[in-house]
Amino acid sequence: MRPEYWEQACHELAERDAVLARLLQQYPGECLEGKGDAFITLARSIVGQQISVKAAETIWGRLAQRLGEVSSHALLTMAEADLQACGLSSRKVAYLQDLSHRHVAGQLSVRDWLDRDDEAVIAELITIKGIGRWTAEMFLIFHLLRPNVLPLDDIGLQRAMAQFYNHGDPISKLKMREIARALWQPWSSVATWYLWRSLDPLPVAY
Repeated sequence: MRPEYWEQACHELAERDAVLARLLQQYPGECLEGKGDAFITLARSIVGQQISVKAAETIWGRLAQRLGEVSSHALLTMAEADLQACGLSSRKVAYLQDLSHRHVAGQLSVRDWLDRDDEAVIAELITIKGIGRWTAEMFLIFHLLRPNVLPLDDIGLQRAMAQFYNHGDPISKLKMREIARALWQPWSSVATWYLWRSLDPLPVAY
């Protein structure tokens, strides 16, 4: 599911930001791809909390291998010990189980979120156990395909912005926000995706 705004966003970002102009040339034809499944996006985001993209992919692969297909119903049939054997912490197991129960019960009201602004969606998502602002922002980017999300707490984005915009030194959230405001609006999600792409051998996906 390619965002309809992607080509326009890339064109405008390349005109404004020399860093992104170079990254766009390095990864031609690649783009953010939504999964089209709210439960999978949230579950993958929980799995990916505070670990590398590679580690998250490995754990998700183990889950898929054990279950055949990762779904809320399948996760609820899996013993906690088996989930932990895939590489999940006990806390993440509890989060996935709670999310699965909510999904089975029809409590993930995605249709209700389509017309709400980003902050309203985040406010509702963070009421779910284990979902904080970062996970909600991943949902906005990868499921709702919102174009202007800036996940300031994302470690990968912090690393990339420090490397490209701050001479390799740690970068403050204030400076990150200022750069995004000056160069990326209204396409912060796209800029973030290319900066993630610069760090990992595989595109980020949730």
